[in-house]
Amino acid sequence: MTSPRDDPAAGPPRWPPGRRPRHGRHGRGASRAGARPRTPLVVGAAYAATALLTVVAIGWTAWAGVAEPATATAFGALIAVGEAARIPLPGDREAAPLATAGALAYALLGEADGAPTSHGVLQVVAVVVVAAALGRLANALPGPRTTRAVPGTQDTADARSLDNAARRVLAVAFAATCFQPLYNSGLLRRFFDPGPLYALFLFALLALTALCDAVLAATLAAARTGHPFAPVLRDELRALPTIGSAVCAGGVVMALAVGVAGLWALPVFSLPLLLTQVSFRRHAAIRATYRQTIASLARATEVAGYTPTGHARRVTALSREVGRELGMAQRELLLLEYAALMHDIGQLSLVDPVPGGATEPLEPEERRRIALLGGVVVRQTGVPAEVAVIVERQADPYREQPLAGRIVRAVNAYEDLTGGTAALDRRLAAVERLRLSTARDYDPGVVEALTRVLARGGTARAAGGEPDGNERRPRPAWLDAAGDGKEEW
Repeated sequence: MTSPRDDPAAGPPRWPPGRRPRHGRHGRGASRAGARPRTPLVVGAAYAATALLTVVAIGWTAWAGVAEPATATAFGALIAVGEAARIPLPGDREAAPLATAGALAYALLGEADGAPTSHGVLQVVAVVVVAAALGRLANALPGPRTTRAVPGTQDTADARSLDNAARRVLAVAFAATCFQPLYNSGLLRRFFDPGPLYALFLFALLALTALCDAVLAATLAAARTGHPFAPVLRDELRALPTIGSAVCAGGVVMALAVGVAGLWALPVFSLPLLLTQVSFRRHAAIRATYRQTIASLARATEVAGYTPTGHARRVTALSREVGRELGMAQRELLLLEYAALMHDIGQLSLVDPVPGGATEPLEPEERRRIALLGGVVVRQTGVPAEVAVIVERQADPYREQPLAGRIVRAVNAYEDLTGGTAALDRRLAAVERLRLSTARDYDPGVVEALTRVLARGGTARAAGGEPDGNERRPRPAWLDAAGDGKEEW
């Protein structure tokens, strides 16, 4: 068996074909401070289409005038209120169910209080854009927040917010384009008289809209992050039956109710969605508190001097990137995150801290003992039992570990080998040593996924900082004993 600490003569490290990182103008392991990644072509195309549609819609509405101003104002107010009270969802996403339902209801509105409406697709888009902008402006004002941004992730959060805004405009435009011309031409009345079939048609149209929106969301996310498209799409589709079904049902009910009873039906039929939104916000707050509690517990090893500062956070962030690369679902990613945060909690049983907090140089029996003690502690925290299994089996051969355990073990070893630095020589040596240990210790598929994440700059994103390599921890003595790892290309 070959391990990172007993291979004194590792050959020159190599990245996979086509994955070799570019050094740029700032040298190895460095990047220009404050530099922003280029916007992917797909994302740029979606933004350009949204901007063009917005300009045309607002310009046409301003030139032609607003049809049924009272109806437009009522729906605009509902959208603005819902947008101002967005809720967080699993997977670092946000949603505005009340605003989305209101926007879709306006797109599917053919009558108001029994009288036919005359607003078209462009006015629908204009009202939704203006109302959503006002709601986001109100949300940006100083005040309490359900969730707090993680340091170093604000750019990612802003990108997701822009993606959501573009998707909202395009989805509403799609629904309005499919409905308004058919209704205004009389085809819907000819084939679907007001009744159950008409309602089913509206549900089917919104279901198609939600499906297209999920595909667009997965496309934007995959293009922006580089993650595989299939698992990203799977996560989006899994989220549809939860909040998506409530949004579609709410949009159809509001459109039908306003058509029969008038605008006073809006506050009545939006109340269930509003209560659902409040419940989601409370659930998100509880979940955030729970995660902060686990993170605080994980920092006990850092406070006691057993592991370097920020070690658990770096392992957790990079493990999530590798998990996404391997196509793990949202619940699996959550379990992976909890396990990565507490993977070193068993070190509190040691009398003397391990130098540098690196457990890889320890004997297998000692590592297994620490892992088992860590599992005992984890079971007392109230997290799902799968997390304890991941922690207590991380010292076993990788074939006997769950996938999350294999990821945590490989990423933890990488972190131990690099010492938390972004210096290219350390990173290349660490990856090469992991590859040399895939016979028993590390899953080759996980190591290759880790390599792909690192080649895309996953180290900087996971650490939440700049990959400039200026702040470097002392080089582990056990790595020096195994080899200097400074081979050239």
